[in-house]
Amino acid sequence: MRILITGVTGQVGGALVTRLQGLGTVIPVDEITLDLTKLSAIAETLDRFEPDLVINPAAYTMVDKAEDEADLAMRINAEAPGVLARWAMNKDVPLIQFSTDYVYDGRGERPWREDDEPHPLSVYGSSKLAGDNKVRSSGCCFLIVRTSWVYAARGKNFLRTIARLAQERAQLRIVADQVGAPTSAALIADAVRAMIADGLGPFRERRNQANGIIHLAASGHTSWHGFACAIVEGLKHRGVRLAVKEVVPIHSIEYPTPAKRPHNSRLDLTRLHTVFGIEPPHWEAALAPQLDDLAREMIT
Repeated sequence: MRILITGVTGQVGGALVTRLQGLGTVIPVDEITLDLTKLSAIAETLDRFEPDLVINPAAYTMVDKAEDEADLAMRINAEAPGVLARWAMNKDVPLIQFSTDYVYDGRGERPWREDDEPHPLSVYGSSKLAGDNKVRSSGCCFLIVRTSWVYAARGKNFLRTIARLAQERAQLRIVADQVGAPTSAALIADAVRAMIADGLGPFRERRNQANGIIHLAASGHTSWHGFACAIVEGLKHRGVRLAVKEVVPIHSIEYPTPAKRPHNSRLDLTRLHTVFGIEPPHWEAALAPQLDDLAREMIT
């Protein structure tokens, strides 16, 4: 099995390259090899590598900047996945496309199910939903994996931002009225490995059972404030010297951003368990190894 993975310089793409080793020939492609802004060149690149499975975690993820760069966000997050999906349909190659909790509007308190109607609040969320819809209408064998609050010990993300600020400031003020499940890139990659470990035949069958969409996140939930507290306490426990003395909870209205965020990003994981047999770890358990890696970097 030849597995082509896009966006390998990103958090999820990098984790997939590492964790899918041994399942076949992993073909990592970065934004230079496969530039998703150059739509006319995508099919030619895929033809050259002849993959049996395409996994596309590459995306425009600058949520606030997308409000001013809507055309670029739509090109990368919507138009490019549509091209990938049409190629996959023509070649009868399965496509795993990544999506986001930001396709939902965050109302209520119950976890979002895969068959809930999306209503994105931002350009970023709208661009990802548009990509989902183009993949779904392509006719290819696809699985759209919607995840939430992705982070890793490396890259640009909330974990590393909090670690940096905790070294610089005595007080951190963090939003406490947005709730979801912090989900490590490693957890996501491990789950994807489990999805395809039995081969593409069983994967296709389970994809059909899932109606093409699956929610994938850590179990449990917390707020951004709760996540920040866990990061700070976890780093202190691992011997990292920090300047921060308190982490203060605030409301979203006290921290205005160009893009509106959903207040409820809980994802229902029932289908993940019933279709794929995957029980993801609690978000705190998944955070621990990432804190281990980050603490070693900060101490050395």
